Amino acid sequence: MSIQESIQEFNNRLTGSNCQLIAVSKTHPVALIREAYAAGQRAFGENKVQEMMEKQPSLPEDIQWHMIGHLQTNKVKYIAPFVHLIQSVDSFKLLQEINKQALKYDRVLDCLLQFYIAEEETKYGLSLEEAQQMLRSPEFKALQNVRICGVMGVATNTDSDEELQKEFRLLKRIFDTLHQEFFKDADYFKEISMGMSSDYQLAIAEGSTMVRVGSAIFGQRNYPSPSNQ
Repeated sequence: MSIQESIQEFNNRLTGSNCQLIAVSKTHPVALIREAYAAGQRAFGENKVQEMMEKQPSLPEDIQWHMIGHLQTNKVKYIAPFVHLIQSVDSFKLLQEINKQALKYDRVLDCLLQFYIAEEETKYGLSLEEAQQMLRSPEFKALQNVRICGVMGVATNTDSDEELQKEFRLLKRIFDTLHQEFFKDADYFKEISMGMSSDYQLAIAEGSTMVRVGSAIFGQRNYPSPSNQ
């Protein structure tokens, strides 16, 4: 199946679900992103700052770049001028740096708070308690150049639908709690980014508004082979 056909199929499946397709283009070349763009796709997810920076100048300006990987504070300045949404905010320190860099470009940067929902220690993310503490703080309220638009989570890499469902439901509960407590009147607080190529249908059933799909669109990732092999 071509990239164009894959995107059309995904958009058909998402029709009526209030869920947006984020095409995860990490490790894939600009030529394939152009193919997806020609098929009407505008939102693309990258997980490395360097890669996003290299691709962005040679692609159309109306592409919406989503940072979906772990973001180090010292790298924020490189994507602040053009990034559309930072999905992976996992600390207040990072949020403060995003605010600082957004101010330099007279932008208000949209962000999602990333929560730790998986049964894997390698994943990043806040706990609900950490997020509540942060959102209550006067330091957070002083930030004028960031806008929290919702939540994001990376589920466990498992074949167990039961486990995935449990984790997706946890993230939805976190979203509902934060919405009720801090964002009741904020119409922009509406995103729940969860679900990938293998489990997006389960995620949509549990309330996802953004699915991050890579291999099901672009095929297997193009990881460079280690030079010592």
